[in-house]
Amino acid sequence: MNLRLVAVPASMIPIIIIIIQFDVRPEDVFAVGVVPFVAATLVMAGKLGLQGAKFSYITRHYLGPIDSVWRMSGVRIGSEFIKFTTPMFIGAEFVVIYWLHKKGVSPSKAMWIAILDIVTEVFAGGLLSILAGVIALASGAYVVAAVILTTSIFVTTLWMVLFFMSARHTFTIPRVVAYLVKKVGKERGREYITKTNMWMEEVCNMSRKNLRTAESRKVFANAFGFSMASWLLYGISFMIIVSGLGIEVGAFDSVMAVMGANAIGNLPVTVGGSGLAEIGIIAYLNDLDPFSLEMDEQTLEWNAVIAWRIATYYVPIAITWFLLVRLALSKYTKEVGSSGLSK
Repeated sequence: MNLRLVAVPASMIPIIIIIIQFDVRPEDVFAVGVVPFVAATLVMAGKLGLQGAKFSYITRHYLGPIDSVWRMSGVRIGSEFIKFTTPMFIGAEFVVIYWLHKKGVSPSKAMWIAILDIVTEVFAGGLLSILAGVIALASGAYVVAAVILTTSIFVTTLWMVLFFMSARHTFTIPRVVAYLVKKVGKERGREYITKTNMWMEEVCNMSRKNLRTAESRKVFANAFGFSMASWLLYGISFMIIVSGLGIEVGAFDSVMAVMGANAIGNLPVTVGGSGLAEIGIIAYLNDLDPFSLEMDEQTLEWNAVIAWRIATYYVPIAITWFLLVRLALSKYTKEVGSSGLSK
C-alpha cells in the first residue's frame, strides 16, 4: 500500500511539467469557479457510484445478499484506487477478488464476478473510445485517431475475445510462464500453477454454464447499461468544468474528448495516464499531435484541463483510498497485525 501512495505524487510529475511548459498559474485554475469544480467532482462521484452499484448488482445476483449494497458498492469504489495508481488503469479486479474470497466465496466465483464487472466496463468504454477515434479520423486528426483506435480496439477486443472464448475453450497458464514459475518456485511454484490452472478451468466452466442462459445475458446487458451510464457521466465532466470559463463544449463533444483522452491515457507510460490524459483531451479537441508539447497556449484553456484532472482524478483518489482501507482491506490489516508475515 505504501508503494501505491508513492504513485500519487509520481503521477503529478507530468502535470507539473505541463504547468511549467504552458505557464499555468494557481489563479488560472481557480478561475474555473467553485460551482463548476464541485459539480464536476459530484458527477465523477456519480460515475464511481454507478460502478459500485453495478458490482453490487452482479454480486447479489450470483451470490445473494452476502453483504449490504452500500458496503459492496464501497468496496468496488475503493478498488478504483489501485486502478488510479497503475499504468493502463488495471488492478481493481484483484481487490474485488480478495474481498470476495475473504467473504468465503470460492476463487473461481470471485474471478467470474470480477471478470464480468471489468468486461462490461471495458466494452462500454471501448465502444465510446472507438467512436471518438472514428470521429477524429473523419475530421483529419490522423495521429490522434491512430492512437485512440489502436489502443481502444486492442484492449476491447482482447477482453471480449477472452471472455466469450472462455465459454468454448479452457484456458491455462502459458507453458513458458508455467515452466519459469516452476523452475524458480520449485514445489511452491508447482502448487501455484496447479491451483491457478484449476481456478481458470472452473472460471471457464462457469462461463460455459452462465453465458448460454437468458438470465445471464440479461445480467450482462444490465451491467453494460450501468457501465455506459457511468462513462457518459465521466464524459460530461469536462463540459461542466469549461462552462465556468465561458467556453462552450457540447455534451457529445465533451464525452468524445474525454473518452479519446481516456484511450490515450491507457498507454503504459505514466501512472493513471497522468499527463497523457491532459494532453490527449487538448489534442482531441484541437486536432493536434498528442505526443508534442509544442502546442499553442491559446488552443484551449489549459487551466480548465488541469482543473478537470483535479476534479476527476485527484479528488477521487482520496475518496477511493479511504474506502479501500476502510472497507476492502480492513480484515487484511488486522490479520497482518495479529499473525505477522511468517506464514
